[in-house]
Amino acid sequence: MEADTYAALNQPGVGWFTMIIIGLLAGYIAEKVTDSDHGLFANLLFGLIGAFLGKYLAEMAAIPVFGFFRTLIAATVGAIIVLFLWRKIRGR
Repeated sequence: MEADTYAALNQPGVGWFTMIIIGLLAGYIAEKVTDSDHGLFANLLFGLIGAFLGKYLAEMAAIPVFGFFRTLIAATVGAIIVLFLWRKIRGR
């Protein structure tokens, strides 16, 4: 067992199933904040891409991201940025 991802024992990281849940929630929240209308798969996709972007931005700002709620916040911020850029590129 790796020391970085034993979420059930001490919650320093999240597992793959939890990351899917976080991606869905972050995509849904970002969809509502940006007043978009996407499906479940698009919410998951934007949420997961947003999670990577949010974690990268948090690391650049020296903000530690671990556990469910901090990951959800970072993923939501990242998903909002991704949706904003997507809407600018698509012209809506």
